[in-house]
Formats: sequence, C-alpha cells, structure tokens
Amino acid sequence: QVFLAESGGGLVQAGGSLRLSCTASGDTICIAAMGWYRRAPGKEREVVAVIPNGGSTHYADSVKGRFTISRDRNMVYLQMNSLKPEDTDVYYCNVTCYNSGYWGQGTQVTVSA
Repeated sequence: QVFLAESGGGLVQAGGSLRLSCTASGDTICIAAMGWYRRAPGKEREVVAVIPNGGSTHYADSVKGRFTISRDRNMVYLQMNSLKPEDTDVYYCNVTCYNSGYWGQGTQVTVSA
C-alpha cells in the first residue's frame, strides 16, 4: 500500500507559476513511476507528466515547455510556469507500484485570466 500527500495548489494569475509537491509513504520500494494527472469536472482524467524509474519523462503536449516534473526519492514535484486559464483543474499525484496505481486526494489549481 502506498499513501500520497499532495500540496502546492492554489490561485494564480495567467502567466504565473505554481509548484506542486507529492510525498509517497508506505510500501514505496515498489514504486516504478511517479506522475501527475489532472481532471476538470465532467472530463476524463488526463496525464500531465510522468517520470518512470530510470526512464525518460513524458509530458502532455499541452504542457511541454511550461511544466517540469522532477523526483527526489519518494517525492515528486511539478513546476508549472506560464500558467494559462485552461490549466485550471484538480491535479492528482499518481504512483505505479506492482502494476497498481495509487492516487492522492487531489489539489486544486485555478488560473485566472
């Protein structure tokens, strides 16, 4: 079992920056990848960025060049720059562990025009 705790969401004006953080605890030795997803109400959850163990990071086309994912042991971060109103969403931390996915509770990011 892996437990995730997120922080760093909030309200920011367009063009601003936010940094999301996620700390994994529990059976973290099994973690194969960590990442961030987002979902607006009524929409499907979509990948934002993923960083696998020893592999290349993956970004959604909509955030390339603006967002940066990084990882330090059991923590994963999402640096979000040049934010746009369309980035407004609930952002979820995710880890893959023994081929199972674990989710954080979500953190709201709101970008005003």
